[in-house]
Amino acid sequence: MNSGAHSAPASAPQDEMPLIDLEAQRRRIDAELRAAIDRVLAHGKFILGPEVAELEHRLAEFCGARFAVGCSNGTDALAMVLMALGVGPGDAILVPAFTFAATAEVVCWLGATPVFVDVRDDTFNLDPDQLGPAISLARNAGLTPKGIIPVDLFGQPADYDAIEPICESEGLWLLSDAAQSFGATYRGRRVGTIGVASAVSFFPAKPLGCYGDGGAILLDDPTLTETLRSIRVHGKGHHKYDNVRVGLNARLDTLQAAILLAKLSIFEDEVESRQRVASRYTDRIRPLNGPVIAPTLLPGTTSVWAQYTVRLPQETRGPVAAHLARSGIPTAIYYPVPLDQQPAYRDFPSVAGSGSVAERLSAEVLSLPMHPYLDTGSQDRVVDALGEALRQY
Repeated sequence: MNSGAHSAPASAPQDEMPLIDLEAQRRRIDAELRAAIDRVLAHGKFILGPEVAELEHRLAEFCGARFAVGCSNGTDALAMVLMALGVGPGDAILVPAFTFAATAEVVCWLGATPVFVDVRDDTFNLDPDQLGPAISLARNAGLTPKGIIPVDLFGQPADYDAIEPICESEGLWLLSDAAQSFGATYRGRRVGTIGVASAVSFFPAKPLGCYGDGGAILLDDPTLTETLRSIRVHGKGHHKYDNVRVGLNARLDTLQAAILLAKLSIFEDEVESRQRVASRYTDRIRPLNGPVIAPTLLPGTTSVWAQYTVRLPQETRGPVAAHLARSGIPTAIYYPVPLDQQPAYRDFPSVAGSGSVAERLSAEVLSLPMHPYLDTGSQDRVVDALGEALRQY
């Protein structure tokens, strides 16, 4: 899934901190980035060059998957898996109602039907207790449930121990939308090793992001891997003019792969820094005198904190965000309207709807500045301004 988050403007006012600081990261590895780009310019293999294969190897090695398939973006990563699994008209795919549009969008591309499932109010991820009603709703509508796409929202894996038994009992596959969560762990398993496949985004604002669009699919099945490699190059067979299936133009640029290789070398350290920043946020926010709720992690789960998102009463969120903006502190709302209430999706089946947790979260969530280079002084500035706003509103 793609979060729709955008990196901070390059020329933000001096007293305004960035929501996501890509410049601090660039300064840290500037020499490595330039050398990586220069190597690509020197060999000139700009499409599926050697850096793409190297990145695929290192991504798979990082998380413990057997294979990785680099591709054009996180949305195409999802679509490619659905195409490889033969999803089409009459099929129902269960997706959370509280996420970015890409998760449901790819289902519609193939003529299948997204069925929206409500989410948990503590982790914001898909609620396993709502899967049974969603499956029944789909069947009553004459659809055939085929799979579930949980989203690891804001960097925390969904509750797979509760979702996987339902998939097994109902004969459904599980595709992990890990657009925001690469680098996280779920009870001893790393993201990228859960389900039939995991789709990852390298959008610039993601925890591991390139300088453009990029994505990858992580999986263990060699046959499915070969199908995905075919799909990403127009459904090619033995060569590019041998088209054995309908495919996409979904290749990962060599330059982006080279940039990701440079960033991957510091990724583990950045993930640890993200966790320290998030832990400090939580420690400082929980004692605040006001109705603010810090995010919650499932036991045994780590997050890569693609966003640090708090909850505020609906009537308080707007004034608090405005106060922070006046203090030079940017915030964001992911997501202001649940998917099942968006004009493009409101006619599809949903067990969320009016009064759902997804609807309530959309009115309450507020994401604060979050990145591995957020120093304690800047973090104190954010929390102090938040405390001031809560005392006023």
